Amino acid sequence: MSGGVRGFGGGRAAGALSAAVRRRPGLLLGRRARLRWVHLVLGGALLMPYFLLTDVVVGAAAGGVNALASLPLTLLSYAASLPLVALTGLFGLVRPLSATAARTMAAVPGDRLADGPARSWAARRRASAWWTLHLGIGAVVSGMSLAVPPMGVVLIVMPFSGALRASASGTAWFSEEAEPYLSPLTGVVLLAALAAVCAGAGALLARLAPVLLGPTAEDRLAAAEERAADLAVRNRLARELHDAVGHALSAVTLQAGAARRVLDSDPAFVREALAAIEETTRRTVGELDAVLGLLRDGDPARADAMPAPTLAGDLDGLLARTRAGGTVLTVEQDPGPAGDWAQLPAIASREAYRIVQEGLSNALRHGAGPVSLLIRVHTSDGSRELEITMTNPPAQAPPAHDGGGARSRGGRGLRGAAERAALLGGRVEAGPLGEDWRLRAVLPLGTPAPGSGGGR
Repeated sequence: MSGGVRGFGGGRAAGALSAAVRRRPGLLLGRRARLRWVHLVLGGALLMPYFLLTDVVVGAAAGGVNALASLPLTLLSYAASLPLVALTGLFGLVRPLSATAARTMAAVPGDRLADGPARSWAARRRASAWWTLHLGIGAVVSGMSLAVPPMGVVLIVMPFSGALRASASGTAWFSEEAEPYLSPLTGVVLLAALAAVCAGAGALLARLAPVLLGPTAEDRLAAAEERAADLAVRNRLARELHDAVGHALSAVTLQAGAARRVLDSDPAFVREALAAIEETTRRTVGELDAVLGLLRDGDPARADAMPAPTLAGDLDGLLARTRAGGTVLTVEQDPGPAGDWAQLPAIASREAYRIVQEGLSNALRHGAGPVSLLIRVHTSDGSRELEITMTNPPAQAPPAHDGGGARSRGGRGLRGAAERAALLGGRVEAGPLGEDWRLRAVLPLGTPAPGSGGGR
């Protein structure tokens, strides 16, 4: 019997392969295995430009011969193409392209692969290693996929074709002494071996993908910073929504109740209250629409550009609408040497307005009696500070201060005010003071300009 037929027609190897296929048919022929096969063939196709380039160079170096006509020169061209593949794999966009292909065709879980381009050199080197393995192994699998199936089919049909037997007689694949049934068995073994090699290579790349294409420490840090920035924007929008809508509801409720009580006796006050309700709701609808638009768009960059009320342009209207509900409000304003709230930094003016708004909302919901408000700029330890102090008698005996400045279990507004002050490096204190409730916020404004006098 021919040695070639003996080598490819071993009964024990064929039995082992057929048993494995019977036990796990999807392992070699399932959808995942087929997709990984296509993934490998795609890698082989991507290697072809590199291979053709090095083939020309190797052929010219060998004396102008055709390198494809010689197996050693072909292998040399293949080996010479891999360094070029590794070099191009250092480009940052290679990683997201490879990750997308691995996620789609190699059945690698998406959460284990990085999304963006490789930025650090460590990530680029890992992506280059994956790129080289994918294209290098894919080229071998592609060559086997082109050569083995025709060979296997010929061996399977050879006993049934006299012309094939005559053409193959005396070769390593067939001999006149070989039993006819061994040739089809050899073809089946070849095809099964090809499927096993492709499945094994695909599984190997799938296992290496999270290692080589997964996020690095820098990627995780960047993702954490992005999530933190997104959370900060969402928290800011939540504060804006709470302060605007919460204050509007409190003011409108108080104004409507006061108007109902004096509906017959003081029509002028009722008209003033209704006008304040109209103005409050109109402004609140506009702010609500802006916040909801940002939430729908999901663009954090637009949050900073969102128009917001400030002390300079909107404080007087806020105080007027609060008084329109019948609340006795005493206000003392001292902008300091600047003499105008418009001279404040924009972000400090914006956050201070919201803190005043939240304090008034808190007083309307939980207080009883007149409200005293002090807003002033003064100098402390060589630095200018904006101080906001609001006091009013509570509707009931205030509970012991819990450290969060909340009069109730919620306290979202006061926590939001504390967050606003903390963003500027300031602080908020809220709690009982004698028989009153006091809210005090301090926002740093920086060092006073030379010659400004420093303020009170």
